[in-house]
Amino acid sequence: MLVAAAVCPCPPLLVPDVAAGAAPELNDARTACTDALGVLAASRPDLLVVIGPADPAGRGTHPEGAAGDFREFGVDLEVRLGRERGTPEGRPLPPSLAVGAWLLARTGWADAPVEGLGVGEPLETARCVEIGRELARRADRVALLVMGDGSACRTVKAPGYLDERAAAFDAAAARALGDADPEALTALDEALAYELKAAGRAPWQVLAGAAEGAGLAGRLLYEDAPYGVGYLVATWS
Repeated sequence: MLVAAAVCPCPPLLVPDVAAGAAPELNDARTACTDALGVLAASRPDLLVVIGPADPAGRGTHPEGAAGDFREFGVDLEVRLGRERGTPEGRPLPPSLAVGAWLLARTGWADAPVEGLGVGEPLETARCVEIGRELARRADRVALLVMGDGSACRTVKAPGYLDERAAAFDAAAARALGDADPEALTALDEALAYELKAAGRAPWQVLAGAAEGAGLAGRLLYEDAPYGVGYLVATWS
């Protein structure tokens, strides 16, 4: 059963070593992420699953101890998912899960075993919800760290340029996440999300499936669009 969730953005710029001189611009987002992970720890889960968008090579499950790095972003920094278990097993973590692993290490996570799950941006809503339901049945007390960004089309300098539909999409996602509303998350338009380059849509809808019937309350901790990309931080508990 899902007992708690933290929703965080997943840009590698969240890692100060990657952001370099621009690091202070995301200080508020980092602080909100730290607060959100505190809610996960307080929930005393038996299992924590970190979910994030991934390209085909990074999709599927990643075991505890799996390694990722930020070398493709010009920084020689390696992270592990949860506790180290000798030589890393399996594939490298996709960037979104590497950012999640960095957040966990930054906050000293040691409260429960950790696994990773990379999901594709085009994954159909129904399949996202089904995966979430399966995750909720994995243990008596399941927590999720859900990594994902909103639209990437909020300004003319955004990665996807300006799209007038982006602000409304992000506002709807923020309301759903802040209200811990699985139905509203499920209702997010997957085709529109893809057009707006909203990488968080699929992970958020996995959360929606996991939260069905859990009766969790939500809180929106951060909402902004630095660099023209919608970043949201929320907790469900």
